[in-house]
Amino acid sequence: MIHPLIQNLTATFTRLYRYSHLAAIAGWDQSAMMPPKGNEARAAALAELQVLMHQTLTSEALAGLFQAASGEALDDAEQASVREMRRQWQQAKLLPERWVEAQSLAASRCEHAWRTQRQQNDWTGFLGNFRAVVALAREEAKRLADAKGGSCYDALMDKYEPGMRSNDMDRIFGDVKSWLPELIEKTLAKQSLETVIKPQGLFPVDQQRSLGIEIMSLLGFDFEAGRLDVSTHPFCGGVAEDVRITTRYSEDDFMRSLMGTVHETGHARYEQNLPRERVHLPVGQARSMGIHESQSLSFEMQLGRSPQFLALIAPLLQKHLGRQAAFEAGNLAALFTRVQPGLIRVDADELTYPAHVILRYEIERALIECEIEAEDIPALWDEKMMSYLGVDTRGNFQDGCMQDIHWPGGSFGYFPSYALGSMYAAQFFATIRSGQPDLDAQVLAGNLSPVFNWLEKHIWREASRWPTDELVKRATGEALNPVHFRRYLEQRYLAA
Repeated sequence: MIHPLIQNLTATFTRLYRYSHLAAIAGWDQSAMMPPKGNEARAAALAELQVLMHQTLTSEALAGLFQAASGEALDDAEQASVREMRRQWQQAKLLPERWVEAQSLAASRCEHAWRTQRQQNDWTGFLGNFRAVVALAREEAKRLADAKGGSCYDALMDKYEPGMRSNDMDRIFGDVKSWLPELIEKTLAKQSLETVIKPQGLFPVDQQRSLGIEIMSLLGFDFEAGRLDVSTHPFCGGVAEDVRITTRYSEDDFMRSLMGTVHETGHARYEQNLPRERVHLPVGQARSMGIHESQSLSFEMQLGRSPQFLALIAPLLQKHLGRQAAFEAGNLAALFTRVQPGLIRVDADELTYPAHVILRYEIERALIECEIEAEDIPALWDEKMMSYLGVDTRGNFQDGCMQDIHWPGGSFGYFPSYALGSMYAAQFFATIRSGQPDLDAQVLAGNLSPVFNWLEKHIWREASRWPTDELVKRATGEALNPVHFRRYLEQRYLAA
């Protein structure tokens, strides 16, 4: 029998989930389908919905239920559910309704304008809206930090990575920075001796889309519970029952859309396989953004760029894009693991990718802690891109500090999740391989079920039942251990 307190809490959070369903679909449409002149009305509607959700989540009745629940004897599952509900409630009650509305409006306006301003390389125009987003993020960070303790940036990062702190990230990133430059250098030297055949395009968008859809099917995407569309910045949105993923196409580079689609399919499979009996509750939703990114990177990096998977899909490339020498299995393996420092994070190879994340972490942390202002970002960006990757970004705002959607949308504290996701993915696959020594042969034969079955059992179905460290420990036998990430990269890029 369900405890009456749990029933009452469940009723409120089910209502919130239904509100969030509408917000998610409206947000997807705003990014993928909405005509430009619809943005002001959409921004106002979404802000109104956010206020309604905030009012529901901060009601006095809910406070009483949490107080009563603290004195009840609940079983483990009920305790976990109340823990996750309480976390959302505590976060919400620290923020005034005025802030919720203002932040939603500012983010919608800034992000919408960014879509045009980025194309025009218009940093000055972008700053007009961006300053408001930064001011609201700083207000949120201070309110949360004052109540919870810790730094302002920690308070924002905790929204995406519960329990993670800047000290943890500094230690992890400090270690990566100690060995990554040498690994990149050795890999570049090794690859300079290799011959790789470049694909010869153009590659029409409709052919790329057909290829992407067939590979999504191979990866288990449920098209009766989701769809693929186009947006300025690829993302996975919607809700677990109706997952909306997007990609972007370039007719002279099919690799961008292909791996973008594979990446977002990893996010989608996580959402589509969350436990349906509790997906309407916080305990039945994704554990953290680091865990979410581990799923997309498991699909894109661990599986998608493996020689075995590329050999498996080589006939599909030839089917949709035409036969050419570049699509032979061996060449694809070399092509999809080429290392070359570049401008764009989402197009980066997996060796230089951590540097893109680290520089964003360092900049946004300084911004939220008021050590720099928004106007200072381009100079810092140029300095760090040259220092970490040897890439000159001076005057190129479009492919520099304006390239990501996160800052226009106010998602400060998110970027560390990408690096953590890479590390979790490497650790998960090390565990999968230890229990399935013939995994490569299985993938080559077209049997991807060992990967999907393990992820479903240990990650997807578990959702937010456990804190992140406990989830990872139960799945792999230990909490996050970045050693697995380094070993994986060395094996893939330096092994003969």
